[in-house]
Amino acid sequence: MSSATVSQFYLGVDGGGTGCRARIVDEAGDVLGQGLSGPATTRLGIDVAWASIARAYGAAVEEAGFGATELARTFAGIGLAGIGRKGALEALQAIAHPFAAIGFTSDGMGACLGAHSGKDGAIVIAGTGSIGLGFVEGRDLRVGGYGFPISDEGSGADLGLKAVQLALRANDGRHDRSALLSEVMQRFHNEPMEAVAWMDRATATDYAALAPTVMRHADQGDAAGRRIVQSAAEQIDTIVRTLFDKGAPRVTLLGGLASPLEPWLAPDVRRRLKPADGDAVSGAIILARRLDLSNISKE
Repeated sequence: MSSATVSQFYLGVDGGGTGCRARIVDEAGDVLGQGLSGPATTRLGIDVAWASIARAYGAAVEEAGFGATELARTFAGIGLAGIGRKGALEALQAIAHPFAAIGFTSDGMGACLGAHSGKDGAIVIAGTGSIGLGFVEGRDLRVGGYGFPISDEGSGADLGLKAVQLALRANDGRHDRSALLSEVMQRFHNEPMEAVAWMDRATATDYAALAPTVMRHADQGDAAGRRIVQSAAEQIDTIVRTLFDKGAPRVTLLGGLASPLEPWLAPDVRRRLKPADGDAVSGAIILARRLDLSNISKE
């Protein structure tokens, strides 16, 4: 019996820095099983990332009631944070698995596939970090996203950094005080050297934890908050416009800061943004379906 006449199944996994999600669907796209687990990023090591992926898809497999026979007819697509790290893809491809075939991509490209149902397009992710990603006529697009603090403009970490910088200037008398800047300094007990000690160990996530405070004050009209958020929005505007300039036919804004920042974007950018068709797991499932098609074409 050829694979064209046997039911196939598709597993999509989105492995990110905060958690991992898995979903199994049938040929009609009906969900058969889902699973969740903890962080899956190569930054934690290949073994840790794979263990998280396996827990997530294991839960989905259990919910679907699959055995070895069904798994052998399942094509798996996996989007994983940090897959561009040297040697990561090769190490992942060397791991034994129970599926008909397995394919890997970055978590960002998985989100892009899902956002545009596999069609050409781009996304801008505005979260702890920021990046513009896409594909057009076989070309991969990338704008920014080289890591905080040297890049990730308009991100949550960037908002937090700017808030701390202005708070220290206000504390010195180099900048007007505002409710936002006073609140930031209160976190350091109004002691600049406490801010310095915090900086020595702070991560991008720690800076991004200040972003909701910045957004709240900006929305309430705080002058410093508005200045920081307007600057961040201009950075996101530039990333979006650059992706269009590079040929992207459609762009979607994603990430935890997407909704809060969107009202601050330029009118021309807001008009051109497109809502996402699906999530990053949907994108991984599209990758899995493409694996199946390539498998059929080889027969």
